[in-house]
Amino acid sequence: MAGKLYIVPTPVGNLEDMSVRAVNVLKSVDMVLAEDTRTSGVLMKHFGIATPMSSHHKFNEHDSLPNVTARLQSGSNLALISDAGTPAISDPGFLLVRECRRLGIEVETLPGPTAFVPALVNSGLPCDRFCFEGFLPQKKGRATKLAALAAEERTMIFYESPLRLLRTLEQLAEAFGADRDASVSREISKLHNTTHNGTLAQLVDYFTQNAPRGEIVIVVAGKQPETTVKVDKYAQFKQRNRVVDPDEQ
Repeated sequence: MAGKLYIVPTPVGNLEDMSVRAVNVLKSVDMVLAEDTRTSGVLMKHFGIATPMSSHHKFNEHDSLPNVTARLQSGSNLALISDAGTPAISDPGFLLVRECRRLGIEVETLPGPTAFVPALVNSGLPCDRFCFEGFLPQKKGRATKLAALAAEERTMIFYESPLRLLRTLEQLAEAFGADRDASVSREISKLHNTTHNGTLAQLVDYFTQNAPRGEIVIVVAGKQPETTVKVDKYAQFKQRNRVVDPDEQ
């Protein structure tokens, strides 16, 4: 009988965000696949989890797929974690889940932390419809992507590094308009968690003077839909055939 793959979210900052269920799953599986075993080792030690770990990251996930799926098919239960947040959300995981689905291996994803949800809600921008874009292309395709998103009417969410934040805000302002509302959240759930709101121009000014640190989530308002004016195609006909009140003559 084949084993089961668990996708286990881990805290993006505050270790108190780790769920009891996540801890129990990590303790019960045969092996934990970790993006960085050194980083995850801190988490595992904190919660007294002694399960063996193996590296599974973007540089080796293609090569490790056959071995991982073979272990699952032989009956082992495995858990996948990333350095922080939910695996496969701008982190390794998608390829493994897709391959497990293809092979008929059961996959169960636990609910839990991910950085963009609190950043979206904190932004004060519409949350009913949004699109998550993750990291923008670094070079090739970046301008094309921004041009395509300029017409997006849903709230948009981006991940960015502090070193590239200012450049990205400037490019967003150029592509979407400097007066577009946005927010920048950093260090979600950590001690120095902050959110700055304003137009893209105001955020460019702020971060020009205040160099950011930590993990960054940018939330940008969608384009306002064009106002449509209803045209009565029979207006001229009605005007020509209007019955005139004698008192109006």
